[in-house]
Amino acid sequence: MYMFKYVMKRLGLMIMTFCIIMFMCFVLIKLLPIVITVQVGQDANIIVRQLEGRGYIENAVMDPATQTWSYDRVPIMIQLGNYLKKIFVYGDFGIGVNIPSYRGLPVAGVFLEKLPPTVLINLYSTFIGVPIGLGLGILAALKKNKWQDQVINVIIILLVSMPAIVMGLLIQYFLCFKAGWFPTTMNSGYEYFTWSMFRSMMPPVLSLCLGSVAGYARFTRAELSEVLTNEFMLLARTKGLTRGQATLRHAMRNSMVVIFPSILSEFIGVLGGSMIIENMFSVPGVGRLYLDSITALDYDFFMLLSGFYCLVGLLGGIVVDISYGFIDPRIRMGAK
Repeated sequence: MYMFKYVMKRLGLMIMTFCIIMFMCFVLIKLLPIVITVQVGQDANIIVRQLEGRGYIENAVMDPATQTWSYDRVPIMIQLGNYLKKIFVYGDFGIGVNIPSYRGLPVAGVFLEKLPPTVLINLYSTFIGVPIGLGLGILAALKKNKWQDQVINVIIILLVSMPAIVMGLLIQYFLCFKAGWFPTTMNSGYEYFTWSMFRSMMPPVLSLCLGSVAGYARFTRAELSEVLTNEFMLLARTKGLTRGQATLRHAMRNSMVVIFPSILSEFIGVLGGSMIIENMFSVPGVGRLYLDSITALDYDFFMLLSGFYCLVGLLGGIVVDISYGFIDPRIRMGAK
């Protein structure tokens, strides 16, 4: 009962926080000027009429002498009302206006098309990084203050201190350009589960997971080293358990109270930080689309993608908190 009340309370706070953040994003992006960019062969009149149809501007008139448009801005709160009405009544999240490749296309459809590559490279990085990071952390804890521990600590410091963009440049140069093991950019197309596509995903996956490996190893070493010195571990050894049995059955179980939430937090952090990596390796995902929407001031794309990343972060925080109660039954979130 305590857990149910706690979850409901957190969900309510999450919804309120989400609404506040999205309101701020909407107001701030609407305070920027409306930039209408057209390429050769495109008609600016169509874009202006689309903006009028979305309820962003009104009374748009072109001056024939200067070929420039003048218009009146619809008040921001009226724009917000129109935007929410289209979403909740018609399921319309808007259309692309300023990004040339997606001009006139529904924002929700493009988002769903771009979502699988982003999810896959983050899942691959987690599946690769978690076992390696946990293994290094366990080895460092068991060999504390020995040469194995020192070597692992040096690796952790190097990986933690190196930004993901630098890691990506090194992987791109040494593994893609020099060694030729992987292509420098991700393959196009929708066959995500072929060997060729998986091979092309490996450079961005490695760029994301190597930093996570250091984080997992650091958390595991710190927590497991503390648990191994507790008195209940000595009691487990006196009952006849070997060091390996005591470590797996007792030490790791207690350590996971801290390690498992850190894995979830690291995954959320990697998902948010993959935008630069996606752009570097030409991954056709939502991270690259998000950067394009910011550069082009494409409002509808920006709002949908901001909501996506904001919601992922907020849900991740709730999942991390709830996971404590499932990992250790003694923890009851919300109990007094």
